Amino acid sequence: MDQTIFDFGIQETAAGGPRLQWTLVFVVVVFAVFIFIALAIVIRRLLSRPDLHGMSRVEIEKRWLEIESLAEQGLMGSKMAIVEADKLLDSALKSIMMPGMTLGERLKIAQYKYPELRKVWFAHKLRNQLVHETSFEITKAQARAALHEFKHALKVLNVL
Repeated sequence: MDQTIFDFGIQETAAGGPRLQWTLVFVVVVFAVFIFIALAIVIRRLLSRPDLHGMSRVEIEKRWLEIESLAEQGLMGSKMAIVEADKLLDSALKSIMMPGMTLGERLKIAQYKYPELRKVWFAHKLRNQLVHETSFEITKAQARAALHEFKHALKVLNVL
């Protein structure tokens, strides 16, 4: 019995025993820190969700699923999906009490708080062209890109 209180049961081996145990402890600690950071990010995101007035997140998610299914119904469905996605974004901005008379005005104001919203202008302008120019045609790729930007904007606003 050659052990002392500070021995912790660590025995020297030819394979470098204590070094392996400390490496294992280090890996566990690093893993625990990563888990803690991930939990902090998730909790922060949940707590930073804006209050919605007049609509719920469940309603927004349901409408978004309808928009995605509409987009799968050919080019005409994609056009209608773009118009509906634009309306949904406008409703979401209204529900978080973003000031402005039109979606364009609300987007201009919102992008000060959410700079990522600058990317959705392409989709909003595409929607305006679809609605106001009778001869305007879009490709399936443009429709997909516009819907992607609308979805991204809803995620940036933390409502989807």
